[in-house]
Amino acid sequence: MQADRQRNFVSDNHSGICPEAWNAMAEANSHHVDAYGRDQYTKKVCGLFRGIFDTDCEVYFAFNGTAANSLALASICRSYHSILCHQISHVETDECAAPEFYTGGAKVLPIAGELGKLNPIDIAELVKKRTDLHFPKAKALSLTQATEVGTVYKLNELKSLKETARELGLSIHMDGARFANAVATLNCSPREMIVQAGVDVLCFGGTKNGMGMGEVIILFNKELSQEFDFQLKQSGQLCSKMRYLSAPWLGMLQDDVWLKNAQTSNAMAQRLKVGMEGIGIEVLYPVEANSLFAKLDDRLIAGMLYRGWKFVKFIAAGGCRIMCSWDTRNEDVDAFLADLNELHGNDEDRNGEVEIMSH
Repeated sequence: MQADRQRNFVSDNHSGICPEAWNAMAEANSHHVDAYGRDQYTKKVCGLFRGIFDTDCEVYFAFNGTAANSLALASICRSYHSILCHQISHVETDECAAPEFYTGGAKVLPIAGELGKLNPIDIAELVKKRTDLHFPKAKALSLTQATEVGTVYKLNELKSLKETARELGLSIHMDGARFANAVATLNCSPREMIVQAGVDVLCFGGTKNGMGMGEVIILFNKELSQEFDFQLKQSGQLCSKMRYLSAPWLGMLQDDVWLKNAQTSNAMAQRLKVGMEGIGIEVLYPVEANSLFAKLDDRLIAGMLYRGWKFVKFIAAGGCRIMCSWDTRNEDVDAFLADLNELHGNDEDRNGEVEIMSH
């Protein structure tokens, strides 16, 4: 079976723009409009986000996830504060110290946790361990939903984390680069996952779910929005032609395209899981979003790469990450599985070299 090898499994960042987002941006490109977010597209999208979460909130647009997460945390923290996060979260491992930079020096404190998740006991233990003047004051709890290993915080887990955060005086930031995938998995409303869970600021990801660029920073705690527009401007994230960041969201939010895209990528990951387990490949983590982590030996990795497949040997979490996208097709998954199945039972196919690709 032949599949389009350009539809690789390295990252959902590799996928293109979905038609709905593309068409919405094309329509916004057809005439002159006001700049710096004063256009009708930006205003309409902000209203749609408030409708999705059924609450009044402040909505801002950033070019990428690093800036979105870092600015969100900067709305919470000052330089003498600390940010609690999972030890393999993007905030800790993949932001090039941007959270520290944007906050003016707030210290990131990583915490271990099973399945890529934080738990209330470990959070409380770290916060209470040092409360003296000589240690940065704990201020922000950063959660990744879905996590870096493709697991999802359940609503009861978020409720427990909310109670712990409030008890300890922590504000909650959620890195939602794959927020849509988490909503699709839990089949809950965005309000349930965010507003009722006490999240103060959410970074709602679009890039990994069918957009070309652009993350949304949504401040549910209005106190955090004070002078946030100045932070956005100073950081170089205020887009003059704002409609090119905001208009694609019209295509994504209308008719729940954002959710349908996530449902598709989640379903493809489940298809991979069933196929791999059928072959006898060990799947390392529960598959709850659009990624799968598998234990592949060097021979299998080399053989698959030699045949043109691309995926990540994920150092932080262990194993190989196979990531599905909004446009991953059944035939892509089936062709991948067919090659893997053939190699799994063929000791002679040892061509190719192991390649670790950037995610």
